[in-house]
Amino acid sequence: MAERITIMLNSDIAKKLRNLQAKKVRESASSVSFSRIINEVLEKGLK
Repeated sequence: MAERITIMLNSDIAKKLRNLQAKKVRESASSVSFSRIINEVLEKGLK
């Protein structure tokens, strides 16, 4: 279940996440949410 959380991101990190999001959008035929990218990056980082 998803939980709504507000966070503050460093502008450099936000830019890197947006670039990753753009790359995923180009690779797929559907849209990719910014939340999905953040969750994927956090999941990898926490393993």
